[in-house]
Amino acid sequence: MNENVKIAIVDDEVHIRSLLEQTLEDLEGEPEILTAVNGAEGLALIEREHPKLVFLDVMMPLMNGYEVCAAVRQNPALSDITIVMLTAKGQESDRVRGLAEGAHRFVTKPFDPDEILDLAREILQLP
Repeated sequence: MNENVKIAIVDDEVHIRSLLEQTLEDLEGEPEILTAVNGAEGLALIEREHPKLVFLDVMMPLMNGYEVCAAVRQNPALSDITIVMLTAKGQESDRVRGLAEGAHRFVTKPFDPDEILDLAREILQLP
């Protein structure tokens, strides 16, 4: 992996951010892990840092995950970013909306850290 691969975690729940950070630290190549605590901060972080992969919560203050995802997808300069939406809402309509806004995957909380690690490896094309 080249040394400047970045992964962003955008979630207002501190324990979810911590769990994701700890999980993703196990990736080979030690990607840079960036975090934001709400949607507006997350969008600014994504625009500024251009991470390859974003784990994006749906229900957050200031901007929800759907709004952040839509804003990223409307910016052609960010078209290569992979977005994985995370939510406690498991309804099919939520998943459909997330994918319609441009998310690549939709993961329901609570999630299995091993599944998150496998998903990150797949997206980042790591062994």
